[in-house]
Amino acid sequence: MFAEPQLSPLPEARAHAPAQPPALRVGIIGMGTVGSGVWRVLRRNQALIAARAGRPIEIVAVATRTPARAAAMLVGAPGVRLLADPLHLAADPVVDVVLELAGGTSTARDWVLAALAHGKHVVTANKALLATHGEELAAAAARHGRVLAYEAAVAGGVPVIKALREGLVGNRILSLAGVLNGTSNYILTRMQAHGLGFAAALTEAQALGYAEADPTFDVDGTDTAHKLTLLAANAFGMPLRPDAVHVEGISDLQPGDLAAAAQLGYAVKLLAVARRDADGVQLHVHPALVPQRHPLAQLDGATNGLRVQADAVGDMFYSGAGAGGEPTASAVLADLVDLARLP
Repeated sequence: MFAEPQLSPLPEARAHAPAQPPALRVGIIGMGTVGSGVWRVLRRNQALIAARAGRPIEIVAVATRTPARAAAMLVGAPGVRLLADPLHLAADPVVDVVLELAGGTSTARDWVLAALAHGKHVVTANKALLATHGEELAAAAARHGRVLAYEAAVAGGVPVIKALREGLVGNRILSLAGVLNGTSNYILTRMQAHGLGFAAALTEAQALGYAEADPTFDVDGTDTAHKLTLLAANAFGMPLRPDAVHVEGISDLQPGDLAAAAQLGYAVKLLAVARRDADGVQLHVHPALVPQRHPLAQLDGATNGLRVQADAVGDMFYSGAGAGGEPTASAVLADLVDLARLP
């Protein structure tokens, strides 16, 4: 009978084991829905995220317009500094990565450019900023040798940017079609399922937090057009041109329109469509009739979804939570883990 081997500790091996890399130090601009979601998810899953990233990810500074609210959230985290000016955070030598989660285009552009110039990587969820200034920001990131990451800017927690840039990198993309705005999709769902008028469905969406006080960009198709612009840039390598998108919104739809569509076997969805043809790539955002059995027709409420047609894999479909603090935080953290893994 063979004797069972005795395994003894190897102190020499442990003594020479490589030290854990230093933590990735993160500064957040904006502690609203998404910023607070990032804080909660990172705190809750900190050990798991660190194990997957290969090193800890720590929030070390916050700049916000609501410091009292942020201070209440940060109780128990004395190492996190509250800053009044986002530009100070962008220049802070302690910060490795800046999360721009405040929204807007003009001042947000200044913050991102400042962060890149000071050697910070940047993660943003700001599709309007990227659609408007994305080429300038990407050029600045390349010039300074930094990364500009934006998974959270399209489809919330659904990793469609990574799908196009990584999972489908060997494919020639033929077309994209998606439901990319949770507010408009919630409104259309309520109008179709319960016969509500547009105004009543919008009021309900606002009361539940699905719609902003000013929902114009959501219901007129602008938000969807911004997202489609980003998707098309990744899928087809085309410039960021939101002005090249044909856009129609949903505010003129009546309950009778949706009821008639349902009788014919269709759902009405605000679709974002990018299709390659002989003339180039056509970009459209508009209400469309979608057969009720199609996966896009079955997306209810604030759910987002994207259908991709590609030459190698054929049809692919991605769907999930398209809005909300923690689903969007999931996408932000995915970008942070990618940055933590950089050599």
